[in-house]
Order: sequence, then C-alpha cells, then structure tokens
Amino acid sequence: MVLHITRVGDGMVNALVVVTLIFICINLIYFFRNQTYRQSYFSTALFFKLFIVMTSVLVGFGVLYYLLSLKDVVLITSLSSRKPIAPDFLDLLYFSGETLFSVGYGDMLPIGVTRLFALLESMIGILLPTAYFMKALDVSKNQQNQPIRSQGEDEE
Repeated sequence: MVLHITRVGDGMVNALVVVTLIFICINLIYFFRNQTYRQSYFSTALFFKLFIVMTSVLVGFGVLYYLLSLKDVVLITSLSSRKPIAPDFLDLLYFSGETLFSVGYGDMLPIGVTRLFALLESMIGILLPTAYFMKALDVSKNQQNQPIRSQGEDEE
C-alpha cells in the first residue's frame, strides 16, 4: 500500500489551524462564561453542555490533527519503527478521543508539534470536567449552608 498525501499550501493550512484553535477556544470560553455554569449545581442541562463542549473539543482537535497531517506526518506506530500512520480523519478523531479522555492505548504516537497539541488536549480533558465538578460541589455546599427561610418571611 502506497501512502499518497495531498499537499495543501502551507499558508492555507496555517490559516485553517488558527481558525480551528479559535473554534476550540470559543467553546471553552462559552462554557466558563455561561450563567448556567456559574449559578447551578448538577443539572441535566449543565451536564449536556459539558458533553457538547467536550465533544466539540474532541472534534476540534481531530480537525487540528488532520490539518497538521496535510503538512507533515503527525502520528507514528512506534518510536522504533517510526512508521507513519495514514492521515485518515477517523483515525485522527480516534486519537483525539483517546488523548482527550486520557486513555492512551499506545497504538498511535504523536510526533513533532502534534505532541504539544496532544498535551494541551490531555490537560483540557482532565481540567474541564474537574472544574465542572468542583463548581458543582461548591454551589451545592453553599446552598446547604444557607438558612432555610419560611414562606412568610419578607426579604430585606
């Protein structure tokens, strides 16, 4: 099997990489600036927002890896053989998923600048759900510490 990679101009790939990174950042900013995130503890709506943001980050990094693969090899099978993995989008999406959720089977190894992005994606995969649960616990604790008011009491 011969691997044929269609080369795209470096300027176009760089522009698409920037757009993809902006997309990922916008999703993360949306999650943390959203009023529902700040004011609620666990809720179905908040859980689905986290799911959508995590899915968007997964797809965003999958696209980023694909765009990087248009310029150079981004994944190999092992350090000893350094055999490149074909830049199939589904394989890159799979790599993104196993990186985001810190599974790391070891069947694909990032090389070059992809290693930096894989570390960043792994940090997001750990910190984003942690931030969600810490916020949910904090709000839940604050609500438990508030005195219970009877229906007849007036607000001051």
